[in-house]
Amino acid sequence: MSETWDRAMNRASQAQIAEHLRRCDADFIPPLTDRIEFDGYAHKLASKAERFEAWADDALVGLVAVYCNDVERRTAFITSVSVLRGWQGRRIASQLLEQAIAHAIALSFDHLELEVDRRNAHAIALYEKTNFIAGPVHGQSMTMHLDTLRKQP
Repeated sequence: MSETWDRAMNRASQAQIAEHLRRCDADFIPPLTDRIEFDGYAHKLASKAERFEAWADDALVGLVAVYCNDVERRTAFITSVSVLRGWQGRRIASQLLEQAIAHAIALSFDHLELEVDRRNAHAIALYEKTNFIAGPVHGQSMTMHLDTLRKQP
């Protein structure tokens, strides 16, 4: 396995996204298999989301997917953040997340939102480092938001 990785945007095919998500399944809290059907979700990401990707040796090792389609509220929604287990700890997620935030700012979105399971302390810490603020809680799910008007690109 290579030690280096490259960034790309919207390069992954639906099949590559589905395979990446399958490989990351157990690292999600709760696992993705409890919430989604891989091929359908991968199709939705490939066709409707902006995807910020980390690649190594032609393998998709990191993915941040964001919907930039709520122009009325000027709010982008981060729907997925994942890094393959062997690639974690290299700041891939944080760098892809920063790239996604900069992209939303460039598109004049004022806010970003995401949902995270309250039991996922690792993900919450990542989002807090990226200046997301905890918001409403619904069961095990917590909404976090970032006001891009306060964030400089």
